[in-house]
Amino acid sequence: MDVITMMNNAMSGVLNAKIEGLGTTGDGVFYHDGKTYFLPNTLPGETVSFRFTGDTPELIDILEASNSRVQPSCTIINDCGGCAVQHMTLPALLSWKTDRITRLLSSVFSDVPEPAHYQTPPRTRRRMDLAVQRIPGGVHIGLHARNGDPVDMIACDVLAPELFELLTPLRDVLAGLGALTGRADLQINLLDTGPDLTLSTPTALSSADRAKLAAFAREHNIRRIAWTPIGKREIETVAQSRAPTIRFGSADVTPPPAAFLQASREAERVIQDAVLAGLPALNKKDIIVELYAGCGTLTLPMSDNGRVIAYEGDVSAAASLRTASGGRRIDAHTRDLVRQPLLPPDLKTARVVVLDPPYTGAGPQIEPLARSTVKDLVYVSCNPAALKKDLQTLHKAGFELISSTVVDQFLWSTEVETVVVLSRDPKRIKRESSRRSRSAPSHSDS
Repeated sequence: MDVITMMNNAMSGVLNAKIEGLGTTGDGVFYHDGKTYFLPNTLPGETVSFRFTGDTPELIDILEASNSRVQPSCTIINDCGGCAVQHMTLPALLSWKTDRITRLLSSVFSDVPEPAHYQTPPRTRRRMDLAVQRIPGGVHIGLHARNGDPVDMIACDVLAPELFELLTPLRDVLAGLGALTGRADLQINLLDTGPDLTLSTPTALSSADRAKLAAFAREHNIRRIAWTPIGKREIETVAQSRAPTIRFGSADVTPPPAAFLQASREAERVIQDAVLAGLPALNKKDIIVELYAGCGTLTLPMSDNGRVIAYEGDVSAAASLRTASGGRRIDAHTRDLVRQPLLPPDLKTARVVVLDPPYTGAGPQIEPLARSTVKDLVYVSCNPAALKKDLQTLHKAGFELISSTVVDQFLWSTEVETVVVLSRDPKRIKRESSRRSRSAPSHSDS
């Protein structure tokens, strides 16, 4: 940069900075006057020009680009709100996420083996939560944009083609619904039998609305469309020709409408394999206790290794698991592990515990788990911050890291899935149990 340009920049408030790293939201990190700032759409190692608007830096130009920079392929990248780091190559993205998890694990454990890692291909996302907005002459279907209004998803490098191609006829049928008076929500799961839709609208569906949705289901070979009022938990099936199913292990499961699934089939298999590989050597009588079982993503494959006692707080998901587990060594229980976590006596028969908690982590369940006599544990997490908090508690109780697997199934986002395998020395359990029995009041089993 020549001297004249530098002088002009200084007069206009333009500054230069070196991007030192990425924050957890994917924004570049730089330092100025002793303060830390974050700048979207920048990458480590880049030199950029920017100016302040108030105390917020705004990018002007990339002066020296990173070798990891690519031109985003999506035509609505700046508005959609779904892909924060599509300007980064996929190998660099996986490396960043793996390094992020490695640093997290190293902050808790002294011995951290190199994680295994996997990245899903583009256009494999099978689960989407979408916003539907009525506009003059039709509807928009898309993610929630950064300004809060859904941007019509006219392109997507993430979504499975079967789902993306369904959006065009969906716009037509949704535009004709009287119940869509403003904004609605649409969840789509791509099951083995095709798309499974759950629609939430501000007002109730009329008879005409129901007829239109039923006709749409027949025309597009959709086995089930469900509906719920916005803000309500009750879900009603509006149209169903046959039971929609998805296979977990050797069982076909009919999940409830709007069921939680892993974001892609490919990532699901990697997670299942990592969990199965993380189980200790088991015989057929050994008990696997599974927490937050959902409708059986891990339960059913694990039942080939031992007897599984599974706990799930969602009534419908637990019911689906019970129906699918007939004849298998699975006991599925409905239990809210936030209000009623398992206590150490509940876990005394467990040879290993497997948990896949919600985004917020295991919450009240983690302390009783740490106090239990469980020796081996496999933890599946979709939130590094919650994972770190729970691992700190488990490490204090004697658990050490055996292995980890990083799964990038949320392409071009900052989200990351992790499977962590932990174990502890039985002697440490006995010492901790003895210490607690001397210092803590007794607890009755619930």
